[in-house]
Amino acid sequence: MSELLSIEGLETGYGQSRVLSGMHLGIAPGEVATLLGRNGMGKTTTLRAVFGQLPAWSGEIRFLGERIDGLPTERIARMGLALVPEGRQIFPNLTVRENLVAFAENRCGRADPWTLERVVTLFPRLAERADNMGNQLSGGEQQMLAIGRALMTNPHLLILDEATEGLSPMIRREIWLVLAQLKRDGQSILVIDKYLNELVRVADHHVFIEKGTSVWTGTTKALTANPSLWQRYMGV
Repeated sequence: MSELLSIEGLETGYGQSRVLSGMHLGIAPGEVATLLGRNGMGKTTTLRAVFGQLPAWSGEIRFLGERIDGLPTERIARMGLALVPEGRQIFPNLTVRENLVAFAENRCGRADPWTLERVVTLFPRLAERADNMGNQLSGGEQQMLAIGRALMTNPHLLILDEATEGLSPMIRREIWLVLAQLKRDGQSILVIDKYLNELVRVADHHVFIEKGTSVWTGTTKALTANPSLWQRYMGV
C-alpha cells in the first residue's frame, strides 16, 4: 500500500449541481499534506465525499487500500479516519473531560495510544478547563478540544478543515506547533487552511483545487520556488 488515502477522478455534488469534477489527491503514511484553494472551490465537498456524506458519482476513494466510496460514515470513521470539522462541533452540554473520553478508541491499534492524560499534556489549557462545559470555552480552546477529541480515536489519518480559522495569532501558533509535534510523532495529517507561510513549514506536499478540480500537486520545495502559484490559486 503506497498511499494511505487515495482519491482518483472523483466527481460529486449536491442534487443536480456538480461541484467536483476530476479530483485527485494522495496521502502517504506519515505524511502531512494540504488541500488548498479559494472559498467555494470544493475543499469541504471533497472531505464530505471522503467521509461518505456525499456519494461518488464517478471515480473512487481508497483508504488503507480499500474502496470506501459508498460506505456509511460510521464505518469509514471506525477504519481510522478522524475529522476536526470547520466550526469544531463539540458537545456544548458536556465537560471538556467528557468530550474527550466519549471518543476514546484505539482505531489504529497503536502501542502507545492517545489517552486523556496524553491529550491534556499536549494541550495544557484543556487540563485547566477539564470540568468546564464545552460552551464555556473560548474559540481557541474549542479548537484544541476538537483536535484532542479526534486524537482520542487514535486515527490513521487526521483531517483538519480550516485548522486555524478565526483564531488569534497566539492560538494559531500553538496549533501549528502541535501539528509539527504530531508530524514528528509520525501522524498522517491532511490540513485545509489559508495560512500558506505556516503550512509550508509543516507539510510535505500540497494540492491546489480550483472549480472542483485538482490543478496542481507538488512538494513544499516546488511550491516555495513558485510563489506565483499562491496568488493564482489563493489570491482574492
